Amino acid sequence: MYLQTVFFSFLPGLGFCYSVINGPTNATVLAGSEARFNCTVSEGWVILIWLSNGNPVLTVINSQGAVETSDRFTSQNYTSGKWFTSELIIHNTQLSDSGKIECSTQQVNESRFAFLSVQVNGSLFIKNSTVTVTENKTVEIVCEALEWAPAPDITWMTNDSFIDKSRYVTQQSQRPNGLHNALSILTLTPTDTEILTCLADIEALPNPQNATVTVVFVNSTI
Repeated sequence: MYLQTVFFSFLPGLGFCYSVINGPTNATVLAGSEARFNCTVSEGWVILIWLSNGNPVLTVINSQGAVETSDRFTSQNYTSGKWFTSELIIHNTQLSDSGKIECSTQQVNESRFAFLSVQVNGSLFIKNSTVTVTENKTVEIVCEALEWAPAPDITWMTNDSFIDKSRYVTQQSQRPNGLHNALSILTLTPTDTEILTCLADIEALPNPQNATVTVVFVNSTI
């Protein structure tokens, strides 16, 4: 019995021969771009399986390398000393890819996971590029954000200064396809010509998307 216990403890894939050293970390990307996740295991590993929302998408076998069944899920492998790193690459990410990404060695308690958030950069526009307003008149400027995920954070600027949120109202709605629309209405009574900028932002965007309108002030006494 003792010899059997010793023998099986040194078989690859059994006992405590190897472990996950570092698992994947959370990622937020724009739809259509790549998402990358790393999983590092110690020496003695036999098989490593990547899962997306519980579904196997790629398998790496020590003796033969990666087994890829889809062009959208590929991998790159790196070896450093006794450690092996598998990098899962998800190409052309889609909104449906959002969720749990798991690296599993099929050993008990030897899996790690992270979460992928795929965001969609929609469109943003103000219908008119120029609006003329006479003295003492109030005008409403409407900015529309269509088909975003998640719903974007809308802010307004005049020249280089942010406008107080009390001066505009933003409404959001979700479409059946999971994308979001937002409508922001800015109310102002101009005293001079100014350039207004509507900005829409989500985490995955390096810089907010923007749309501008020039409000031309006309003095009624002229």
